[in-house]
Amino acid sequence: MSMQVFLLPDLGEGLTEAEIVEWKVKPGDIVTIDQVVVEVETAKASVEVPCPFEGVVGELHAAEGTSLAVGAPLISITGGAISDTPAAHERYREEERAGSGNVLIGYGTGHGPTGRRKRSAAPPQQRAAAPQVSGSSTPATSFRSHAPKVLSPIVRSMALQGGLDLASIETAGGHGVITRADVERALAGSTVTSSPEGVTRIPITGIRKTIADKLSRSRSEIPEATVWVDVDATALLQARRDLDASIDGVKVTLLAVLAKLTMIALAKFPELNSTVDTAAGEILRYENVGLGIAAQTDRGLMVPVVPQADKADLKELSERLAELTELARTGSLPAARLSGGTFTLNNYGVFGVDGSAAIINHPEAAILGIGRIIDRPWVVDGQLAVRKVAQLSLAFDHRVCDGGVAGGFLRTVADFVENPVVALGSVR
Repeated sequence: MSMQVFLLPDLGEGLTEAEIVEWKVKPGDIVTIDQVVVEVETAKASVEVPCPFEGVVGELHAAEGTSLAVGAPLISITGGAISDTPAAHERYREEERAGSGNVLIGYGTGHGPTGRRKRSAAPPQQRAAAPQVSGSSTPATSFRSHAPKVLSPIVRSMALQGGLDLASIETAGGHGVITRADVERALAGSTVTSSPEGVTRIPITGIRKTIADKLSRSRSEIPEATVWVDVDATALLQARRDLDASIDGVKVTLLAVLAKLTMIALAKFPELNSTVDTAAGEILRYENVGLGIAAQTDRGLMVPVVPQADKADLKELSERLAELTELARTGSLPAARLSGGTFTLNNYGVFGVDGSAAIINHPEAAILGIGRIIDRPWVVDGQLAVRKVAQLSLAFDHRVCDGGVAGGFLRTVADFVENPVVALGSVR
């Protein structure tokens, strides 16, 4: 029989490696085409990887908790007709005795999108070898109704090393499974320490490591500068209410209006919709805008992208942003929706802060942010009045433009915020 080697595929634009979170199979197991064999965590999302081959698992080429480069051997499968293997005959006998639906408890992650293809039932070797609970000889399947569900041994190890009681960890996402993010939140709010010195060590792994690496790279490679301006957003809020009533069936959010105004301003200052190719010594200016929206999720900071946002009208932009927000909230963002950004919009006002010198989302050249909108004294036609005021800030790569362009762009956005009806024109 031939041996087929499945290489770790490219799971998203620009990704070079992935961390092995949990193997779903072991050597000797029978797998079918499109059966999920491993869960990995990339720089962008948690992904379940299906196998393109069928046969018997020969070798797993990476241990759980280690990183594997894209294109490196992931799993080896011994080919041949499954029905001809001795294990297959035992599998069929087991299935005949047990009936359908006998799958190992905890198989799967619940992190992916609801549209994920249905996975095959777990092979009998897995059903027969149910995992043992630490400190107990009782199989996990014997107390599935009340045991905390921890799918990843890495997550279980993090919790136990941090002195956490698994039963006390609150889960997010509605699936009842304890994730890495759940453990990190519990550790951050826990008074339990892991050493006599009162220090809790939390490994920088997964999405936290990705965020740290990307932002560190941005700070080290991009000579950024920041400009900011206060704006009267009273008319912006009124325009949003008017648009909400005029576009049937679509909830027009403040973020959507800001996004549209940003697209109009970028058309006037295309220098900011670019990146620097350091190796070639060139500035690459994009024709279209991949609009990234900075979003805080249970897994950490993510920037889902609206491709060709500059071509979308306000209704379409509102719908696409609403979809992205929901996917981010439920932890269902596929890796493809986190790629292709050329300019980022950050609404940090939702955190109750006025301003921020944001870090540019590498390799982009700029990030525009808006703070909270609050009542402040403001001079209108020579008279002091109470108005809805916010602060806009722009961090930009000084290699792609100078302060004149950055200031011009920000002032244009500010003027649009103060006179949105004029800017939006026929979009109303």
